[in-house]
Amino acid sequence: MENIVSILAQEVAPQAQGGGYQMLIFIVLMFAAMYFLMIAPQRKRQKQHQQMIKELKSGDKVVSIGGIIGTITNVKEKTFIVKLCDNTKVEFLKSAISDKIADETEAEQTK
Repeated sequence: MENIVSILAQEVAPQAQGGGYQMLIFIVLMFAAMYFLMIAPQRKRQKQHQQMIKELKSGDKVVSIGGIIGTITNVKEKTFIVKLCDNTKVEFLKSAISDKIADETEAEQTK
């Protein structure tokens, strides 16, 4: 019985020694893959959105996060005044604007 235990212990020991570096490399590669597949694209989209918010001016048509479409009439430090219809103006935080809508004239000029 002791012979069997000693033989099994000798076979298992060499495998356990080399596994530590391989596991460490595997974990590092997994974190690198997660960064390049998830975190980097999200940062890129966030920078593009911030740039779009900075470039908005009066007269631009925008969509809010809630789906409300309107035209910017006034730009303040942290907010936009958005005209929804003839007699309705609403103040939105800059962070609540999700996208800019391209006008038909701008779309024709780019073509």
